[in-house]
Amino acid sequence: MDLEARKYKFIQQLSEVNETLLDKLEYVLKNGLQNSERITLDDYNKEIDEAIEDIEKGEFYTQNEANKIADQW
Repeated sequence: MDLEARKYKFIQQLSEVNETLLDKLEYVLKNGLQNSERITLDDYNKEIDEAIEDIEKGEFYTQNEANKIADQW
């Protein structure tokens, strides 16, 4: 399916979403477009190393905790 067909299908599906989902989609579009700047490979690897350190220190959310947080968006 080409890009134009995908966009058309997406627009059709938008007419069927509820307000909560629409709010989330708007948030993703707004913030996703603002945060689309690419980072360097070194920065990417540094972020991964920092995340691993956080996990080793026990500083993370479980899947259930993450789901509860996401439900509040």
